Amino acid sequence: MLSDVRTRLLQPGRGPLSPGSRAGLGAALVLLALVSAVEWMDGREANYIALMVAAPFLAAALASWRVVLGVGAVASLLGVAFALVESVVSLATAVAVAGIVLGTGIAAVVAAVRERQAERIAELLKLAAVAQQAVLRPLGPQVGALSVAGRYISTTARAEIGGDLYEALDTPYGVRMIIGDVRGKGLEAVRLASIVLGSYRHVVYERADLRAVVADLDRAVARSVGDEDFVTAALVEERGGTLTIVNCGHPAPLLLRHGAVIPLEPPAPAPPLGFMPVVRPRVERLEPGDRLLLFTDGLGEARRDGEFFPTADRAWRLLGHGTVADGLASLETALVEWVQGRLDDDIALVLMEYTGSPSGTTAAVPSWEVGAAES
Repeated sequence: MLSDVRTRLLQPGRGPLSPGSRAGLGAALVLLALVSAVEWMDGREANYIALMVAAPFLAAALASWRVVLGVGAVASLLGVAFALVESVVSLATAVAVAGIVLGTGIAAVVAAVRERQAERIAELLKLAAVAQQAVLRPLGPQVGALSVAGRYISTTARAEIGGDLYEALDTPYGVRMIIGDVRGKGLEAVRLASIVLGSYRHVVYERADLRAVVADLDRAVARSVGDEDFVTAALVEERGGTLTIVNCGHPAPLLLRHGAVIPLEPPAPAPPLGFMPVVRPRVERLEPGDRLLLFTDGLGEARRDGEFFPTADRAWRLLGHGTVADGLASLETALVEWVQGRLDDDIALVLMEYTGSPSGTTAAVPSWEVGAAES
């Protein structure tokens, strides 16, 4: 993932020189070569050696403190060499050489501080990745009769975890999935997302009715947030080819069938978790090959020059091929290209495909769903 690339960039190199050190060393040596050439062509008077103090500072921006000291030593030696070319070493030249030595020491300290900060950032990125894996466990590739894949797209290079959440579990009541979005960002959003997922992973095995699951999650959120905090969520259950969806203020999932994209809007709107939602299930019969996309509102808000990403128009072309993991990879690539790499909100994506019930078996549908399906 992108965090792996960022971590490698931030970590000190394991070889003799890291890529950053090589770049800093190269830039510093080029500067020293240019100043030396100008000084050589200017004659015996050392008029430009003071500019060499910039070389260790230039190296300090990218290289390790050891490289900075090496660059400073070279700059100091060049300064002394040009000073000795003068018939009489002037006070200004002596001060310039002393300045190079002093600047080298300061630049080495700056480089050491920068390296320590980079190591801390790299460690924080590792901790964020571990936290994300604990909160958002990998999905699939097969959960019950469903092929499932999940993907989390972060807006920032500083962390890969936020308030978006998802889960898919094979329970006695069928395969159940949740996708949600916590209001807000940062550690508080992560904390609330972990509370919702922890509660969901428990009650989803205990409650036969998705509406009871919603009520339990609503109480968990209400106990953990302030008056203005909430969590939008969509809960999905597949049992014997029957798809049941309850929606708490969340973007409607998209059903992909035979080239068509069908938004599965709820029968009636309901507020998010934390505001005591009263939900009405939407029930659909699935056909083998049907795919369902669950997503958070970051996808709907992704825009370029004021134009929103055309999710519904492009969903089948992006998501209807290959495996469900291939589909999500295509969607992410198209999305990042559309927004030119600048997203305004984190995005959680879950794509599932119904592969059909095993031949010769019929799965019972919970009684509360039967009535909904027949109405």
